[in-house]
Amino acid sequence: SDEFTKADLSREDIENLIAASRSGERIDLSARRLNGLDLSGLDLSGVNLQSARINGTNLSKARLDGAVLDQAWGLEADLTGASLKGASLFSTQLMGAKLDGADFSNARVAADFSRASLKGALFDRADLSADMKNQSMGLMRGVFKSADLQGSSFRDANLARVVLEYARLGKADLGNANL
Repeated sequence: SDEFTKADLSREDIENLIAASRSGERIDLSARRLNGLDLSGLDLSGVNLQSARINGTNLSKARLDGAVLDQAWGLEADLTGASLKGASLFSTQLMGAKLDGADFSNARVAADFSRASLKGALFDRADLSADMKNQSMGLMRGVFKSADLQGSSFRDANLARVVLEYARLGKADLGNANL
């Protein structure tokens, strides 16, 4: 459907929003369709992408530090080398996405990364656990079914109740992680 394949903004539109925003002001792209756009290298720190559609979008090397991606759909998106430090990814769908070298340090990550490539990704001090207080059965949590996590780092991360079925964890650093 158009909701998952088309965009209602262009890269130029987003660059204009960034240029027009005041320092510290959060850009609101919630519920927007950004499918298939090339947004590589943009500084989108603090942007609100809640419920946005970023399917097939190129966000490689983009800065999304402190961004809100709750309930966003990023099927087969490219976030290679992106920085998502301190970002919020609650109920985010990133199945089949490319996230090699992405930095999720100190982020809240209850996202579905099934079949995603996360080689060398950083999840240091990230919270990927199920929040049992605010949802029944703790269904929202980090899901890495058949994901490639080779060489990734989870130092001091909270991985309680995270799904790692068939995930590749060769040379992953789980030092001091809560499993």
